[in-house]
Amino acid sequence: MTTPAAAPTAELDPAARAAALDAADPLAAYRDRFVPSDDVVAYLDGNSLGRPTKAAAERLAQFATTGWGARLIRGWDESWYELPLTLGDRIGDVVLGAAPGQTFVGDSTTVVLYKLVRAALDLPAVAGRDEIVVDSGNFPTDRYLLEGIAAERGKRLVWLHPDPAAGVTPADVATVLGERTALVLLSHVAYRSGHLADAPEITRLAHDAGALVLWDLCHSAGAVPVALDAWGVDLAAGCTYKYLNGGPGSPAFGYVRAGLVEQLRQPIQGWMGADAPFEMGPAYAPHPGVRRFVSGTPPITSMLAMQDMLDLIAGAGMDAIRAKSVRLTELALDLTDELLVPLGVEVASPREAGRRGSHVTIDHPAFADVVGELWQQGVVPDFRRPHGIRLGLSPLSTSFDEVRVGVEAVRAALLRRAD
Repeated sequence: MTTPAAAPTAELDPAARAAALDAADPLAAYRDRFVPSDDVVAYLDGNSLGRPTKAAAERLAQFATTGWGARLIRGWDESWYELPLTLGDRIGDVVLGAAPGQTFVGDSTTVVLYKLVRAALDLPAVAGRDEIVVDSGNFPTDRYLLEGIAAERGKRLVWLHPDPAAGVTPADVATVLGERTALVLLSHVAYRSGHLADAPEITRLAHDAGALVLWDLCHSAGAVPVALDAWGVDLAAGCTYKYLNGGPGSPAFGYVRAGLVEQLRQPIQGWMGADAPFEMGPAYAPHPGVRRFVSGTPPITSMLAMQDMLDLIAGAGMDAIRAKSVRLTELALDLTDELLVPLGVEVASPREAGRRGSHVTIDHPAFADVVGELWQQGVVPDFRRPHGIRLGLSPLSTSFDEVRVGVEAVRAALLRRAD
């Protein structure tokens, strides 16, 4: 791991502070690996959609002629058929802490979560248990999905209501676990506040109660070190268009612990997950490995871009990426305290680095109007209701000066409203 240089002193003005951090950044050269946006001066939404890498842009352009155009249907025999698994293993190795044979790529996050939840609830180990634990602050698709499955399967949702800025803690989970708990589904990093959950401890508590755990890794994969095998996690899912930079709508990944792969029968039985798909047999028999969680024909074109980002992540190392993430969010918090809190802005993210992912949420009643104005200026955060701006900081593509430019633009917008 590369050790970052010491941070500059707080006595420097914001521009000088950001410049010093950029000059000392051991990952600074990686910013040149991404396609620039001519009209964007501060891209602070990498936690929603990552920038494309230059290598991915070249790969996508060439694929139409050298991959699809030249190889045609032969591509399936040469690499495409195996890509959901080879790419899954690559994601597992680089960002999930997962040994081969446990990760697949294929559908949207919602569909992957549906498959894993439904399969988990049918596992004999939790037969007769009828409660699913979820928190009220979880991402909508997780909550909506569980509401539908609970109604469909006669299960009961047990809702956690954590402090919105603090997130779900092991103590919160411990209070609701019991002999009726079948599954706990939580986000490793909360989509709004950025709270980083104690995944190892919560997983341990759930297992002690005889329950299964499914982690949503959408806001951590590629930005926060994850160790699914070491933590003993049962199931996980996450998208690839945020910190894995797969592009709009790139397919999600799913993880199934090795000991569970052949115990679970996923509910969307499709030909690509069958034991012998090209035999076109009369009845479905699941593939003996993690391929059984693939359903239909995989979206090959949508799997291309993330391969180059995984190479960058592997080269930089997750520990170094995490170290820069912490420094980026610390600068965002320092500048918010200095420039925005006096104007009525509130911090809605954990201040302790060990409890924070790679984005910072700030709240102000005017932010619903401010975001559109910022976008017109080339400053691009995103808005989360009721009145939050998320500063999403993708470590390999975001500079410290972008953070400075973004926070100063928010300040200027608020001051204009005060005149």
